[in-house]
Amino acid sequence: MVSVLDLADDDAVYAPHRPSENEDGPVLPSSSSPPQAGAHIDVQAVSHWFDLPQRSAADAQALQVIDDLSLQIAPGEFVALIGPSGCGKSSLLRLVAGLEQPRQGAITHDGEAITRPHPSRIVVFQDPTLFPWRTVWQNVALGLQARGVRHKPPRSPAALGSLPPKGAGLAWGGPALRPAPPRSPTALESLPRGAGLAQERPFAAAGVAQALDMVGLTAFARAYPHQLSGGMAQRVALARALVNEPSLLVLDEPLGKLDSLTRLHMQGELLRLWQSQGFSTLLVTHDVEEALYLAQRVVVLSERPTHIKQVLVNDLPYPRQRTHPRFIALRQQALGLLGLSTD
Repeated sequence: MVSVLDLADDDAVYAPHRPSENEDGPVLPSSSSPPQAGAHIDVQAVSHWFDLPQRSAADAQALQVIDDLSLQIAPGEFVALIGPSGCGKSSLLRLVAGLEQPRQGAITHDGEAITRPHPSRIVVFQDPTLFPWRTVWQNVALGLQARGVRHKPPRSPAALGSLPPKGAGLAWGGPALRPAPPRSPTALESLPRGAGLAQERPFAAAGVAQALDMVGLTAFARAYPHQLSGGMAQRVALARALVNEPSLLVLDEPLGKLDSLTRLHMQGELLRLWQSQGFSTLLVTHDVEEALYLAQRVVVLSERPTHIKQVLVNDLPYPRQRTHPRFIALRQQALGLLGLSTD
């Protein structure tokens, strides 16, 4: 239902993470890591398969995609999955998110079995999936409306007054925009149903304003999707995820459709949000360098039915230098595990 971010406008400086040297278990973030608000995820001997269409019971077949896979994600940890196309990476993400149930094994979130989707686990896909008739503000508010939030305490007393004036940020001279949601609690309560915010507007408004501020889009609160770049639309979708304050962010190739420059900027934005908010992150990507740049641990998966071939621990501090000898060595090792040339 949600997808991701956009480019950062300036270079950020990130606190270093120094993972454990133990490649067999979860990497516990160091004292300079994000606040410990993230989820502890435990994938326990999971196998999964799909029943294929059949003409008769005698023709019954199953396509196994995951084979006896176990993995732990520590609170606040950033883990990336890489592997051949079609090996089962996205299937594993769907199981962790609770969108499907494993055929064998179990997955727990802070010790509780994952049996269904939950707002504490938000999935971000490649496509932003924004509603074109809704403003940026109203699209982000859907993150709360989808779960029926009405009495949500404001996160910041100043958040309700943080919206820019009409037309702010539209230096390119785009078409006129509709007014954004009112800034005062009194005005918010007077909005009719269907105006794009929950009925008890002030509490939802505070969360939406803060989520937009996190991704740097406060000035575009009144803009519509057609007035945004592809990267900005992705950032709106990320704000829609963050408004629920998830403890686990599940990213299924969120940067895959962006141009190379925007993709590099967005990698920095992802790191900034992860370090400032403290959620655990599970990322699927086909880009080996991206996985090594972002994650503390990179899990290399096999062909289908997938299992873990090896776990690579990246102990380089953030921000990482892609030309660092250790980074280059990890990249060559990952490519070798995937059966690709390292020349």
